[in-house]
Amino acid sequence: MTLRQAQDGSETRCGLVAVIGAPNAGKSTLVNQLVGQKVAITSAKAQTTRARMLGIALHKSEEADTQMVLIDTPGIFSPKRKLDRAMVSAAWDGTESADAVLLMVDPIKQRRHELEPLVEALAKRPERKILVLNKVDAAKKEPLLALAQELAEKVEFAEVYFVSALTSDGVPELKESLAAMMPEGPWMYPEDQVSDASERLLATEITREQLYKQLHEELPYDSAVRPEKYIQRPDGSVEIHQQIVVMRDNQRAIVLGKGGSRIKEIGTAAREELSELLGQKVHLFLHVKTDERWSEDKEMFEEMGLEWKG
Repeated sequence: MTLRQAQDGSETRCGLVAVIGAPNAGKSTLVNQLVGQKVAITSAKAQTTRARMLGIALHKSEEADTQMVLIDTPGIFSPKRKLDRAMVSAAWDGTESADAVLLMVDPIKQRRHELEPLVEALAKRPERKILVLNKVDAAKKEPLLALAQELAEKVEFAEVYFVSALTSDGVPELKESLAAMMPEGPWMYPEDQVSDASERLLATEITREQLYKQLHEELPYDSAVRPEKYIQRPDGSVEIHQQIVVMRDNQRAIVLGKGGSRIKEIGTAAREELSELLGQKVHLFLHVKTDERWSEDKEMFEEMGLEWKG
């Protein structure tokens, strides 16, 4: 029997859903809602997602048990640096062979300069396309409907949904509809697996999220978290060592804080979340390094799951 075929003879379905959109449209938040737990980091800072992160959502009904493999892509924007180009490449690669491509739009910010080229490119693609307008809890109804109509005239969407990724309004209906689009077949992953990210990678993402949350605009996008050691201790706890990399010495001072106070707060928050997520005690050790050329480092690209194009 393959990873999962229904034991009682009922149908199983499995398919791939690519979630794309301009930076900060709410893609990671939606993926977390569809999965039912956190698999992707979220931040008010644009371009938080760097590599394709798989979330695995299940939907069970009388007709079929469905597994949806969700690809949370980096926000698609106009790339300037090598890192940016690798992220955009990863986003478009994530749509290939998808059973459905879900375009997520923030109707309030819109980010027209990034949304327009995306819509243009999407119109030419053969995959089944779904439009999801986010933030219905905050957006005004008339402009929301007008935006939906305008986008539907440019791209042939199979369906249009209005949701709030934050409050989960409309998400169950969207999930049910996506499940119905998935082809019949065995599941690709075990039932209890929610992501393809290793615990080691997930741990660096959690720390990176805390960096963004606690430092907001003080710390620019040019920072990374590298895994160094991941040791399972005999007492059942895990020891994690990570390196926070920034581009300038003044950024290093910001991350450390007065007398090391800020890095201690970042470490405490990340450790608590990791302990809950992993279900075991976590010993987290962070140190900060300055490297003005880290975004040109092939090894770091590979650690982030991005393709290096030298």
